[in-house]
Amino acid sequence: MKLKASLALAFGLMAGMANAATELVIATVNNGHMIEMQKLSKNFEAANPDIKLKWVTLEEGVLRQRVTTDIATKGGQFDVMTIGMYETPIWGKKGWLQEIKPAAGYDVDDLLPAMRNGLSVDGKMYSVPFYGESSMLMYRKDLADKAGITVAANPTWADIKTLASKIHDPKNGVYGICLRGKPGWGDNMAFLSTLVNTFGGQWFDMSWKPQLESKPWKDAITFYVDLLKNYGPPGSSANSFNEILALYNEGKCGMWIDATIAASFITDPKQSKVADKVAFAQAPTMATPKGANWLWAWALGIPASTKKGDAAQKFVTWATSKDYIELVAKTNGWGAVPTGTRKSTYANPEFQKAAKFAAAEKAAIDSANPNDSTLPKSPYVGVQFAAIPEFQAIGIAVGQQMSSALAGKTSIDAALKASQNAADREMKKAGYYK
Repeated sequence: MKLKASLALAFGLMAGMANAATELVIATVNNGHMIEMQKLSKNFEAANPDIKLKWVTLEEGVLRQRVTTDIATKGGQFDVMTIGMYETPIWGKKGWLQEIKPAAGYDVDDLLPAMRNGLSVDGKMYSVPFYGESSMLMYRKDLADKAGITVAANPTWADIKTLASKIHDPKNGVYGICLRGKPGWGDNMAFLSTLVNTFGGQWFDMSWKPQLESKPWKDAITFYVDLLKNYGPPGSSANSFNEILALYNEGKCGMWIDATIAASFITDPKQSKVADKVAFAQAPTMATPKGANWLWAWALGIPASTKKGDAAQKFVTWATSKDYIELVAKTNGWGAVPTGTRKSTYANPEFQKAAKFAAAEKAAIDSANPNDSTLPKSPYVGVQFAAIPEFQAIGIAVGQQMSSALAGKTSIDAALKASQNAADREMKKAGYYK
């Protein structure tokens, strides 16, 4: 009996170990598309009965912190991580991520080139895009028509200033333009980096020296502060994506340059009072079209520390496949699919019908190039950020200075000088130069 009991126990332990070996722990962000992925993942488990999924769903800031700590310390808590275009090239280069090798039939060539390139290092993909975005101009066509102005498909910032001046009507609660002002590397600096790029500027020169007191930075920030002071809503220095989205949906913004994802909200009559009055164009340009519109993806990556690489590869390729997009469309309709990742989505007549912003969004994504986003040559990858570990701290410090300048608490020159000093200090500390 003892022998039988021992054998039973041994087999039980082995079975338990076998099950544990195929449990994938997935860290993800708590946005709508990801929550939908969790619901639909029962389809993956049904097709792969040897793999069980365990979800850790976190707020964006907490997610970044947890996955960064885990991967840097080789903690091994997660088998799949939701990461972005900022982390992927840095971690891929450090050898912290497994190369993604999708199975036959995945159709890698169907991925939008901008997304594929932004998530690759030396031609190897280190995460796959689940959802992608760029930035573009979203404007009130009714107000432009009333002012007798036709907005070009590729407007300049001079065109934008003219239109803002004509449609600005604060007495009737309409502001000519709404733009981000709230401090943060992913808040005001996401927008301002693209503005500086198109004015001919860059974050760092080829010697990694910060360029924050250069003429393009001064010209871009002066233009931005004047534009919002004259034609923006009061309190712009506290506004980021969510605050402006609320203003826009109330009919209070004549135009807005921001993430393409906003288009699906401002054209939804359930959310927006101006849903039928909105039109789209490319992000405005100034000295150069380079880097005028940003590029971002929420992507799925596999830490090099996982012992369950094969199962993880299976899952990330399922969740980012054409079949998955069709599954979402079948379940919730084409208006609910994750956008910004595949050519086939944009070629689909059902999607085009559900998303009147589709053509403008795809043109914006296609034109963004994280490997060539500035007029002078730059040593970094990224459009609205520099993909180096030090950038987060620098972006936060600069964002605070730009917000202060917009609020009139400091001069533009003083804000740029303080920004240059903060960036210089970080880069010296990190050993980029002495």
